[in-house]
Amino acid sequence: MTTLPDASVPLTADLAAAAFASILDGNASAVDIQHFLTVMSQRDETSIEIAAAVREMRKRMITINAPAGTIDVCGTGGDGSHSLNISTAVAIVVAACEVPVAKHGNRAASSKAGAADTLEAMGLNLDRASETAEATLADLGICFLFAQKHHPALGPLAPIRKAIGRRTIFNLTGPAANPAGVKRQLIGVANPDFLPVYADALALLGYDDAMLVAGDEPLDELSISGPSSVVRLGQALERITPDTAGLRFHNFEALKGGDPSYNAAALTRLLDGEAGAYRDAVLLNAAAALMVAGAVNDWQSGVEEAAEAIDKGLAKALLRCWVEY
Repeated sequence: MTTLPDASVPLTADLAAAAFASILDGNASAVDIQHFLTVMSQRDETSIEIAAAVREMRKRMITINAPAGTIDVCGTGGDGSHSLNISTAVAIVVAACEVPVAKHGNRAASSKAGAADTLEAMGLNLDRASETAEATLADLGICFLFAQKHHPALGPLAPIRKAIGRRTIFNLTGPAANPAGVKRQLIGVANPDFLPVYADALALLGYDDAMLVAGDEPLDELSISGPSSVVRLGQALERITPDTAGLRFHNFEALKGGDPSYNAAALTRLLDGEAGAYRDAVLLNAAAALMVAGAVNDWQSGVEEAAEAIDKGLAKALLRCWVEY
């Protein structure tokens, strides 16, 4: 077994790469891995360590080919908000705007319904969706990349991460280890203090563009209830509110989710054109994704395009074709 380095101090790129290679290849003991990840999390991970861990995950993941301009929209999770599935809805709406989306996600960890749970409740066969991911991305402009199927090296770490009982670096690396190799991405981060560090990690990983967002609640999405922090690659942190995009404020309680069937019903109503907090939260985050994709230049244009995709039935039709594929 490999001895992991002292994680109480920041690691160099080479040391971090070697450590995560050992962890992912099963060459370190469970006790050492638990101690290493816990200590690193307690002092907060650096951008160099995050980038190194992502590179090692990418070497071991099962990849797919993706059309040029494909993006992803996902969060690090762990915000404890138990909200409706915002990024899942955003993926469908943005794909309906003719921006290909490779949605990377998993079952719920800290919430009642993750992306995989809710899509399954909407009728998507997860095994079939994984098998046809490359085809649906090419034909429909959307796919679901079920994390547990594309990152087999993470499987043995699940009991260790559960025993730790707190966020580890692998919560942060997940969004950046997209199996479609996206170069543009909207990523929600539950801790706004972490946005500049994460942005630096993405720059080290060679992203073309990315927007890192955090709602003040805290929330790993743009908030429809109050201010959010936003960092775009190469730009300074800025603060936005719903009215930045021409949207009204909503009480956060209106976004509270439930089990997969509850969240699926809410998503169905959203795609049918129901107004309210859920729709506006999706429009705000979809606008951010469309900006990252280069499809629009400003928040209000993004909201208008996303709203049109819903109101013309394009997003609903896309989901139906995806489920029936």
